[in-house]
Amino acid sequence: MSRIGRKAVFLPKGATVTVKEEKIIVKGAKGELDTPLMPGIRVDVEQDKVTVSRDNDEKQTCAWHGMTRALIANMVTGVTEGFQKTMEIVGVGWRAQMQGKKLMLSLGYSHPVEYEPPKGIEIVVENPIKFIIKGIDKQIVGETCAIIRGYRPPEPYHGKGIRYADEHIARKAGKTGAK
Repeated sequence: MSRIGRKAVFLPKGATVTVKEEKIIVKGAKGELDTPLMPGIRVDVEQDKVTVSRDNDEKQTCAWHGMTRALIANMVTGVTEGFQKTMEIVGVGWRAQMQGKKLMLSLGYSHPVEYEPPKGIEIVVENPIKFIIKGIDKQIVGETCAIIRGYRPPEPYHGKGIRYADEHIARKAGKTGAK
């Protein structure tokens, strides 16, 4: 039995979970999310908790069991609290700024990099080298961060690039001069 799948998801006030026509719908104060219900998986909604169970012990059904429970838990957290990731830019003269809804990044290229966030994502620039990506869908927040980080991934010799605020970059020594 899946250790993750057996745990119940407790619903905070204001969050509701409904199962309709092979879809799991979670509503809360910040919005609404849905995900498909996999075959062989049952979702039981009680007053303040959601339990996930499976019909058989096939390998794929076992995998879907834990995944479905994790997706429901992430959706409940998203519609009640939301998700956010803080990113930092390290590099001389590199900076971020908002122009309307677009994020403009000056990253040492001959042109500024423009990024328009997907629907449901909000980007807040705290200062020129630090910005926060917020949203209710954990997957889209992480994907947005990965796309932005991909414009200038941190390099190991000088540590320059776009990184997560809590990320540690393993530094390399580089060349040593001949004496």
